Amino acid sequence: MYDVIVIGAGHAGCEAALAAARLGRRTALFTLSADIIANMPCNPCIGGTAKGQIVAEIDALGGEMGRAADATSIMTRTLNQGKGAAVQSLRAQCDRVQYHGYMKQCVESEPNLHIKQAEVTEVLISGGRISGVKTATGVTYGAKAVIIAAGTYLRSTVHIGELNTKSAADGLKPANMLSESLSRAGVELRRLKTGTPARVHRRSIDTSVLERQSGDEPLPFSFDSDSKMFHVEHTPNASACYIAYTNERTHGIIRDNLQRSPLYAGVIRGAGPRYCPSIEDKVVRFADKERHQLFIEPMGLSTDEMYLQGMSSSLPEEVQEKFLRTIRGLENAEIIRPAYAIEYDCIDPLCLKPTLEFKNIAGLFGAGQFNGTSGYEEAAAQGLVAGVNAAAYCAGKECRSGSDPLVLSRASSISAR
Repeated sequence: MYDVIVIGAGHAGCEAALAAARLGRRTALFTLSADIIANMPCNPCIGGTAKGQIVAEIDALGGEMGRAADATSIMTRTLNQGKGAAVQSLRAQCDRVQYHGYMKQCVESEPNLHIKQAEVTEVLISGGRISGVKTATGVTYGAKAVIIAAGTYLRSTVHIGELNTKSAADGLKPANMLSESLSRAGVELRRLKTGTPARVHRRSIDTSVLERQSGDEPLPFSFDSDSKMFHVEHTPNASACYIAYTNERTHGIIRDNLQRSPLYAGVIRGAGPRYCPSIEDKVVRFADKERHQLFIEPMGLSTDEMYLQGMSSSLPEEVQEKFLRTIRGLENAEIIRPAYAIEYDCIDPLCLKPTLEFKNIAGLFGAGQFNGTSGYEEAAAQGLVAGVNAAAYCAGKECRSGSDPLVLSRASSISAR
């Protein structure tokens, strides 16, 4: 029997579980694999425009993301330095493997937190209230509150051209049965889609013809990190990013193959995020643009994989290779992991209270991409709020008015209390 059970150990799940455990609640964190705790299937960066402020707020509320980013950063930049202080944002390129390792150790060492590698297949409800969960192996765990932070794993499908695979990010298996359980419980599910670019080998990139983007003076996200000492494992700004540009040849290849894109062929039904368009979308929607910018960024210090920020795609792999090789500096690009789009189940966030508790199922909370968000920072922030409120729910402090126990005002981002 647990006070709080968290389903999913991504950025939302980790913050939710840590918040509940640190508030004294006996907490269990369920993950499909302990090797994907705080995984970064997209770009391993934290912060950026608007998002850097979210990380600082997470830190101010006792969350872990800022400290994790500081401990694993390999390059930091303050964006918008030519503008006013209100829109300047810290961004850190992190080492993907070390970020996972940091957060895995963090959740493992939290005294009130128990890690469970298992697929949750059913939420148990009694009298309109959550009572626990059941796993694929048939084990039942009781709980006073449950937080679903399933990320992109619910009935997920990966699209690469004509190939449509029932799979999750990085080739992992999807979670199908939990969606069915939620539907039986009266939860209305909808489909979203997101995507990620190809990863290419560092040796195949001619950086001599690209714009180099070096880091600024290292600054920490966390108030607990010393600005001079927070790079424990790394030399500050130990790596660099590079800027490249598409051209008319690139756009021509993409336009000639739009019929092979699942998005334009009608295979993908889910809606996409507002601020993460694929390169196909950019070429079609901004046909007047002669070029589009992309950032070539390292995945870590112990790997030669480079991330092509701004080049998300669901086109076939051979088409991806063809259009990438039209870009100056990428003429010999070697794809290690092809770009893909992914569809997954999520909820209509209007079915939640401001505390992120479901309106029709007491003690059930949602956080992160399960709620329809996109991005590590938003997920972590929602996880923290859900964890705090689930912990309060266990103490009998139900959120009847929408302002108790923790609701952050949309206007001011301070507690409505």
